[in-house]
Amino acid sequence: MTKETAIKLFQDQRVRVEWDREQEKWYFSIIDVIGLLTGSERPR
Repeated sequence: MTKETAIKLFQDQRVRVEWDREQEKWYFSIIDVIGLLTGSERPR
């Protein structure tokens, strides 16, 4: 796994992320974040 595509841990939960080198920003998977915040098994 590289810095460009990685998995971050938040409260022992996995969140997929991607690094945009040109804009120097992290992008987080909104589906993973919604699942984490709601506790839903199927956040879609």
